[in-house]
Amino acid sequence: MNSNIRKLTAMGLLVTMGIVFGDIGTSPLYVMKAIVGANADYDDLYIIGAVSCVIWTLTLQTTIKYVVIALRADNKGEGGILSLFSLLKSSSRKWLYLIAAIGASTLIADGVITPAITVTSAIEGLSIVYEEIPVVPIVVVIVLGIFLLQQAGTGKIGKFFGPFMLVWFLFLGIMGSLNIGLHTAILKAFNPWYAVRLLIDYPAWFIILGAVFLCTTGAEALYSDLGHCGRLNISISWIFVKIMLILNYLGQGAWIISSGSGLALSINPFYGIMPEGWIVPAVILSTGAAIIASQALLSGSFTIFSEAVSLNFFPRLKVKYPSDEKGQLYIPAVNWCLLFGCLLTVVLFKTSSAMEAAYGLAITVTMLMTTVLLTFYLRHKGFPKWVCGIFLVIYAGIEGSFFLANACKFMNGGWFTLMIAGIVAVSMIVWRNATNLRRNFIEYRKLSEYTDVISRLKEEKDIPRYASNVVYLSKSRVRGEVESKLIYSILNKDPKRADHYWIINPEFTDEPDTLEYDVDILVPDTVYEVHMRIGFRVEPRLTLYLRQIVEDLVGEGKLDLTSRVPALRKMGVAGNFKFIVIHRIFSASSQCGKMATVLMNLHSLMRRLSLADEKALGLDTSNVTIETIPLIINTQVPRRIEKAKSVR
Repeated sequence: MNSNIRKLTAMGLLVTMGIVFGDIGTSPLYVMKAIVGANADYDDLYIIGAVSCVIWTLTLQTTIKYVVIALRADNKGEGGILSLFSLLKSSSRKWLYLIAAIGASTLIADGVITPAITVTSAIEGLSIVYEEIPVVPIVVVIVLGIFLLQQAGTGKIGKFFGPFMLVWFLFLGIMGSLNIGLHTAILKAFNPWYAVRLLIDYPAWFIILGAVFLCTTGAEALYSDLGHCGRLNISISWIFVKIMLILNYLGQGAWIISSGSGLALSINPFYGIMPEGWIVPAVILSTGAAIIASQALLSGSFTIFSEAVSLNFFPRLKVKYPSDEKGQLYIPAVNWCLLFGCLLTVVLFKTSSAMEAAYGLAITVTMLMTTVLLTFYLRHKGFPKWVCGIFLVIYAGIEGSFFLANACKFMNGGWFTLMIAGIVAVSMIVWRNATNLRRNFIEYRKLSEYTDVISRLKEEKDIPRYASNVVYLSKSRVRGEVESKLIYSILNKDPKRADHYWIINPEFTDEPDTLEYDVDILVPDTVYEVHMRIGFRVEPRLTLYLRQIVEDLVGEGKLDLTSRVPALRKMGVAGNFKFIVIHRIFSASSQCGKMATVLMNLHSLMRRLSLADEKALGLDTSNVTIETIPLIINTQVPRRIEKAKSVR
């Protein structure tokens, strides 16, 4: 994304409306319908109290927690729960990774159901005019179009998102304003006492809260999109967006009260407030807004998985960059999995009313997890313990209430999103723990201890030259150290004589756009250790980056790349490169506990489903050799064989 739109400009504000507020901006399609459905015997005070709950939820939850507080917790300009975790990952509280994994996975689950419920709510409006219209097939076609669109990128189309959403929000505000006069007492909803009174007077308050919560489900996505638009653009544009949303909710509330006789039970209040003849234009606008909301969530989902890979929560996936827009990425595996989940949602639940039961439960978990991490972040930034405690109590209380309210919908559909979130969360937790376990049993050696023998190997004429340049990938976290099996591959397993030995140590950072390197020349014109730092939004193309580094070294006079083969050297031909990738396969001869064995077997399964290292890292596969070695994990002291005392 062009960094210019992060600046506070009119264009920045316009683009922000198109990128950030799609999810929360489509909530008027179903919130008041869900509120009415929660209490068929509603009266005036019920509607006023419910609208008051909506207004103050948007204020406390979206405005104060996310816009005022969370947007300041950025990682090099990036937001979202995984970016927040990256600011705390050095904390002594190692269990925080569980909070991050759960929060990220429930946000992904929200990305599955949001396209389904928003598009379905929009298309259902047509049934007011055309009673027999086949809603589900139309929704399926639109959803397919949304996901197929991702392959081509949305750089050009995205330019239209901002103007469209500006029209959408103006439409919401105007339609709402036109109906407030039907029952001006609805303006009492600004008084929070009506919200409190509603929750006190109605025994089924938890059902009402479950419906009210739908108005703020896009708040977490708002935080996740921080890196696209910047804090100031989001904060300023939210003022306009919030006003338009509240006007629409007030208008819907006034219409519900004035219409009487339970009309709102049969007609979605969103369409009920439309003037005669405006239903079809409203459906067209709401469908467009639903598509934009879905697009924003999908882009956010791709970013989450990209961050998850960098933070060691997930195996490497194939990432494409469909446009020249900085940071825009597309992950095919994620796209198709989300498409499957979304279509399953549409077919399984069929109506937006049924989807409302599944919607909300997962995202309340995300918000609770964000609250926990924000509490530790505030403490990390030096806020007093009592301030952090108050923040935790207030928002854990609010979101805990919303969670309990939505938990009541578990059997009616909430299980669906929690099932999706559970699969993603278990995958993240298993991968992180398994890779950490593997790392603990990899032996490392100081490269400096072997530079002399490597230099002698280079000059050994009796051994055929393996390649002019041999390149190894190392995952060592300590500069100057490499895996012992890497040394074994050079010196013992088919000794590899070469002119130059390159050890590349790519570090995938949680900073979005970092792309830099430095080189340690351990033996001039022989052994080079290259450290690359690659941000999670940057395409890993190690072959290309190494070529650029080699060009820099040649230009600086620190490398002679000309082939050592006499005939080729006379012609000035450059030497060739061969990459060696070492795969460590969990060995059945390992002696470890049952849990460790299960972790390693699950890791092996996930690794088969993931993208191979050589493809994920952008290596020239025609010059790659794969070497497989066993990884033996011994957490138990092995029994030692003893020499027999006597021999017959």
